[in-house]
Parts: sequence; structure tokens; C-alpha cells
Amino acid sequence: SYKLNLPVGLRKRSIHDVFHASLLRVHEPNDDRLFPGRLENQVFDLEDPENEWAIDKFIGHQGSGDSTIFEALWKSGDRTWVPLASVAHTDALRAYLEAAGV
Repeated sequence: SYKLNLPVGLRKRSIHDVFHASLLRVHEPNDDRLFPGRLENQVFDLEDPENEWAIDKFIGHQGSGDSTIFEALWKSGDRTWVPLASVAHTDALRAYLEAAGV
């Protein structure tokens, strides 16, 4: 087994730092063109004190009331539609609604 010197961000997430030799490989940097969204700053932060999701911003919405869905631009670069109930607590939604004058 080997003990690795992990980056601070991974240590804060309580990632175990001891691995069996059979699990270790030579490090190859990520090719963001082939595998986008895998940089450390694009991954969901497990220790976010406000339980904030990895949503960069909202770029649109459809519907009204409790059936409203929002188009989310994630920090990974993906775009998905999410229901209001799933994102009602996020700062990104508050910022979107404030920009829309709601």
C-alpha cells in the first residue's frame, strides 16, 4: 500500500489517502476536449455549508407556479431542465429571479 500526498481539496473531502499498489497508475492529465467537466473546480463540492449544487447559473424557464422548470447551466458545462422543487434553495435561482425582476 502507498500513502499519497493528495491535493488540499481532496483532503478536505475526506478522500482516503492510502491505496493498494494494484490500484495505482501513472498520472495522465485530463484532456478537457475528450472529457470536459472533470477539473477539480468543476466538480460538486461535498463540503458546501449551504448545500449548494454545482449549478453555474439558470438560463431560462418554462411553466408557472409549482410546475415551473428551469434550464440550468452546470459548472461542468452541461445543460439540463430541473424542476423548481429541486432547486428552490439555491443561490443561483435567487440570482436568476432577481435578474428577471421577480
